[in-house]
Amino acid sequence: MAITLVNPNGLPEIDAYRQVSIATGSKLVFIAGQVAWDADSVTVGEGDLAAQVEQCYLNIGTALAEVGASFDDVAKLTVYVVDWTPGKMPLLLEGITRAAAKLGVTPVPPATLLGVAALDVPEHLVEVEATTVID
Repeated sequence: MAITLVNPNGLPEIDAYRQVSIATGSKLVFIAGQVAWDADSVTVGEGDLAAQVEQCYLNIGTALAEVGASFDDVAKLTVYVVDWTPGKMPLLLEGITRAAAKLGVTPVPPATLLGVAALDVPEHLVEVEATTVID
């Protein structure tokens, strides 16, 4: 495994992610922002943030598997949410939890959450991109 996740002393411990990832692999894999499309480009969970987050994470899992990686190899996630407010956090975490259960993983690499005005199409509420390091 090329990634070690840590929470340094002096920084808050956040359940949803770790503060730092240490990468020792030799190949960087950049996964484009994944939205709530299924394999046929149909939006999953229109109007449902938790369902869309779940689909985004499942799509990241599919992309990781294609390159021989898993969430254990993810060094950093960036999550973009349309019209973000802190009140949406439970839905975001619900979607992550559902995807994690389906994937059999605990996806807790360092993450940045950004509120945005819009994404590629109006029905997409969230987009997730990943930076991965593999041997």
